[in-house]
This record gives sequence, C-alpha cells and structure tokens, in this order.
Amino acid sequence: MSHVVVVGAGQAGASCVAKLRNSGFDGEITLIGAETALPYQRPPLSKGYLLGDMALERMFLRPASFYEDNNITLRLGAPVTAVEAAAQTISLGNETINYDELVLTTGSTPRRLPNAIGGDLQGVYTVRDLADVDAMAPEFVEGKHVLVVGGGYIGLEAAAIAAKKGLRVTLVEMGDRILQRVAAPETSDFFRVLHQKHGVEVLEGVGLERLTGENRVTGAALSNGITLDVDFVIVGVGIFPASALAEMAGVEIENGIKTNAQGRTSVPHIWAAGDCASFPYRETRIRLESVPNAIDQAEVVAENIMGAAKDYVAKPWFWSDQYDVKLQIAGLNTGYNRVISRETGTGVLSFWYYQDDTLLAVDAMNAPRDYMIAKRLIEAGKSPSPDAIANPDTDMKALLKS
Repeated sequence: MSHVVVVGAGQAGASCVAKLRNSGFDGEITLIGAETALPYQRPPLSKGYLLGDMALERMFLRPASFYEDNNITLRLGAPVTAVEAAAQTISLGNETINYDELVLTTGSTPRRLPNAIGGDLQGVYTVRDLADVDAMAPEFVEGKHVLVVGGGYIGLEAAAIAAKKGLRVTLVEMGDRILQRVAAPETSDFFRVLHQKHGVEVLEGVGLERLTGENRVTGAALSNGITLDVDFVIVGVGIFPASALAEMAGVEIENGIKTNAQGRTSVPHIWAAGDCASFPYRETRIRLESVPNAIDQAEVVAENIMGAAKDYVAKPWFWSDQYDVKLQIAGLNTGYNRVISRETGTGVLSFWYYQDDTLLAVDAMNAPRDYMIAKRLIEAGKSPSPDAIANPDTDMKALLKS
C-alpha cells in the first residue's frame, strides 16, 4: 500500500489530502503540521479573527471528524526535522516515517525586523499564524498607539482593524507609496485616502531606522527624523517561501521550491504546492501567495500523484477586506502600461490594467460585478476596448459575448 505524506497543514496541505481521498486514493495518507490547531483558514487572521468577529472553530477548514472518517492520519504540533530523499523518509525528532510520495506544502515565513534595530523586543509582532494573532490580540486596547511597518495588504488590513478598535495608528512605508509592489498608483491613492479618513497616519517614503526600549518596545525612530512613542508594533514587510526542508532534500530552489507544471520537484517522489512553490506560468515562472492558488495547485498535485499527468493552469485572483471595502483582484498586472478607471456608483469602482490593448488584471473596490466579468474575460483571453470599460453605461455582460 502506498503512503503519501504531506508536510504543511495549511490550506494547500488540507486540500491535497482531501482531494486524494475524494478521488479514490486508497493508500495511507499522513498530514503533518507544526501548529497544534486543526488546519485553518489564514486570511481571517488579519481580518475577522483579529477583530474578534470570528471564533477559531469557524476558521477550521474541516472538523476533526473529517480526518478520522477518511482515514487520514493527522500529526499536529510535529515539526519535521529532516528529509532523506534517497531513503524516502522524513524525521519528526527521533521518529522516522517512510513515504512513497512526499508533498511539501510548507507555505511561507514572514520577514522580521533585524534584531539590530529592535526586532527582538517584546511588543513587536508579525501576522502569519494563529500564535502571532493570539499573542498580539490583548494589545488592541482603545487609545493605544500602534506602529505598522509596511504598506502592503497585511499591513493595511492590520491598520484597518486597529483603527476600527479605536487605536491610534501610524503606518510607515519605505517605498514611494503604499501597495507599490502590487498595485497601480490609482489603487494606492484609493486606499491611502480610505485609511486617512479613518484616522490612520500614513507616512510614505519613510523607513524605520530603529525601535527603542529596554526589553519591550516603547518608541521608534524614523528615517525622516521623527521619533514616536508607541505601545506596540506590527510588522508587515513581506514573506519568503518556506523551502528549508526542500533544500535539505536536495530539491532545486528558484524563488521557492521549483516545480514543473504538474507540481513535481527536481527530486523524484517529491512534490510541492501553495505559497512555497514556484511554477511555470505562460512564458515565465511565478509563485502565487493566495488561497485559491493553494487549493487549486494542491488538488492538481493530488490528481497527478494518482497518475492524471495534468498541468496546473493558474487563474490568479486575490482579495482584501479593509473597513467597509472589499477589494477583489483578478489576473496579474505585471507589464501593464495603462490603467483604465471605471466608476459606477459612490465608492464602487475598478481599475483595469492593460498592456497596450491587452487586458491583464483588474482591481475592483466594492464592485463584485466588474470583478466577476473581468475574471471571465481574462480567463477567456478577451480584451475589451478600454473606451468601453471607461464608459459606465457599457453593458458589461455583452463584453463576454463579443
């Protein structure tokens, strides 16, 4: 009987084992996670869970009974300490487990501030897993001053939660503008104004020189010469793929664990999916940090373990919740050279990214209709006229038929 071991009990890992069983795999399955909680959704960590609107049980992807009923061995609180590719074994401390196929769904790790500038002080947090959010939750007391370092989506979502809870919020972004790495200036402008309306002080083009305090953070010195008194700090300066186990196994690394279109790594019987994996996409290679990618890619790996020989075709989409705004993103905007704005109501707008006349991506703010149509257009390879997009009277459904 073959044994599939999946290391990483997040969205990708849980999706992989479920797909294996649902597809009729009758071998042994073991899902291993370093955290002690059942596999859970991560996006609510910086949204509903941090706000206190979502209980932990609601974040579980499946109840414990699912794993029992489907004969999936769940090993939680069990970090993998070694991988021996030649012997096809992994180690959990002194325990050795044999595998026939190994799937790495190890996710990603948050970048932390260097200890040299105070990154190791108490009261400095990242937002990546349940332990992070549980540790920082007691800090969210009305009137406290929080410094958010980093103007990406994680930082902005954390700032929004803090502002809604009545904290004083200062956000610093070293780049020229928030969301500079992932969005057009139009989207940056929209969210800057949104946060400022809710009382967040947004400082762009400003870096953090150092945090101050004895054992616990009490202040921050910024690159513009300003010093702040702060009660705690949230760091959202990006993530990097968790590829240490793959490297230990001799797997080729390229912006994460390098896989082919089917999810295979350079080492036989080792696969990868989710945030940790880079894969072919059109004429390049990418790594997507999103729930939809984690699910879809992991399910394709499960099918391929069973012999499907199926290529993974990514359909990138993302979302972010901030205050009463739901941002939905379809496609990848890499290479855009023009942005078309479409507004169909107060606070209902979307930005459409084009490379010349080719539609690449859309950012939709409280515009689910625009998002859904854009997603279908992009997946179909259709590029409507920018003039039609800009016209609020355009029949958007008709664009799908043209």
